[in-house]
Amino acid sequence: MRPNRIELRFGCSPKLPTSLKQALYACTLLFLAATAVNASESPAYFHYSGHARNIYTQIFSFQLEDARVSLKSLKSREPGNLAAIHLDNYLDFFQLYVSEDKALYQRLKKNEDARLKLLQLGDETSPYYYYGQADILLQWAFLKLRFGEYLPAFISIGKAYKLLQRNQQKYPRFLPNLKNLGILHAMVGAIPDNYRWGARVLGGLHGSIRQGKAELETVISKTSNQEFPFREEALLLYTYVLLNFSNEPDKAWMTVSNAGLNPKSNLLHCFLLASVAMQCKRNDDALELLENKPTHQSLLPFPYLDFLHGNAKLRKLDPGASEQFLRFLKNFKGENGIKETYQKLSWAALLRNDIPEYRQFKALAVHQGQAATGPDKNALIEAQNPRLPSLSLLKARLLFDGGYLAKALETMLKVNARDFKEVPEQIEYHYRTGRIHHSLGNMAAALSAYRTAIDLGQNLPLYFACNAALQTGLIYEKQKNLPLARQFFRLCLSLDPSDYRSSLHQSAKAGLNRLDGL
Repeated sequence: MRPNRIELRFGCSPKLPTSLKQALYACTLLFLAATAVNASESPAYFHYSGHARNIYTQIFSFQLEDARVSLKSLKSREPGNLAAIHLDNYLDFFQLYVSEDKALYQRLKKNEDARLKLLQLGDETSPYYYYGQADILLQWAFLKLRFGEYLPAFISIGKAYKLLQRNQQKYPRFLPNLKNLGILHAMVGAIPDNYRWGARVLGGLHGSIRQGKAELETVISKTSNQEFPFREEALLLYTYVLLNFSNEPDKAWMTVSNAGLNPKSNLLHCFLLASVAMQCKRNDDALELLENKPTHQSLLPFPYLDFLHGNAKLRKLDPGASEQFLRFLKNFKGENGIKETYQKLSWAALLRNDIPEYRQFKALAVHQGQAATGPDKNALIEAQNPRLPSLSLLKARLLFDGGYLAKALETMLKVNARDFKEVPEQIEYHYRTGRIHHSLGNMAAALSAYRTAIDLGQNLPLYFACNAALQTGLIYEKQKNLPLARQFFRLCLSLDPSDYRSSLHQSAKAGLNRLDGL
């Protein structure tokens, strides 16, 4: 079956003589015909042929070098297929997003405009005309956010949104378009009110978590891997929404664990499953996945998996986690996560009761990396505090994060609030007690502990009171006590912790958004 044709439109300057215009036009057509595989086909078209789909699969398996070789073949066999431009952009996106290599980013970012211009040569009647441009804009927008170029990123998102809206009006059943609209609608629905003006000004973005989630569910339910090349991508985005906006970690785990992923052969699948497992407190599952990850030399280097592996070991109180953290620092070229990694190395030293090494890594957390993310900011604040942390609270925190709830509770039962002389430690004691009881289903005990943490800490810059308010709101939401849920989500938004502020406020806003949709 012949792919949809996209005719190239050539314009000539009106100042040129008619005979010269005709000659130039004829030469152009002859050149394109000579490079086409079949002269009967249009010189340019957008078609995810079997060859193109195989390359897409290679890219999403992080076999980037193999994908580059295959792309050369695609461009030779299907020289007019604009899908090659789209696939080229995926290669840049994954390489830059995973490596965070700033020098490489500076070299490659010119590709955005060049590829957009190539796609703009296509026929506007194709549903891929606006979709392809919007997808490239979004991929580079996420890269710009990754590298701290926030205003250009928001402008790109606004441009992409307008193209997607236009495309949706023309082709309402075109599912790739709905995939991108779904994640944008969910993301804008989770933006706190004090930042929503930016979404409106830069692109007229509007939507809700409920809308975006429903759109992604539509894409997944109406497609299969055989017929829809972007279904795996839709699954990734849907899982992200479930975890970060919809507060449905168990559903996220069920979604990815039943999706037919191959973590032993596909590095991206391993990352996705391990990440979801760790966020769902399935630490032993994460450890098994990471200990059996694919290691073929042809795969894109993915240092972040070493960080995840070290974190999973640390949550089991394994001081040997230092090996994975040091490997991450050796191979990672970016700056995000560096302070947090030194923080985790200092914790591993503390578990070994090696105080000199603890202080060494703590000092490195101050001077290395940057504090642009919540975890890195938290690591910097902790590193600047001369106080030695409580080993009991640290163990309880790590065990809780790993889902080892019985051991975490046992650790907390060995101490009480009066054992801590410093107010911050007293607040943390109540906060962590609440978190453990919350996960164990002891809601009355959890609410009591959260209330104490809020009372003690709401006027301090610590994040404990802010998250206690958020978790209290989540409990009342689950209990269908909507007035109290709203009250505590709003309390969370009113507090201003020095770390994790953005993520906590985003979660509280997402909670209010869910309640407004009921």
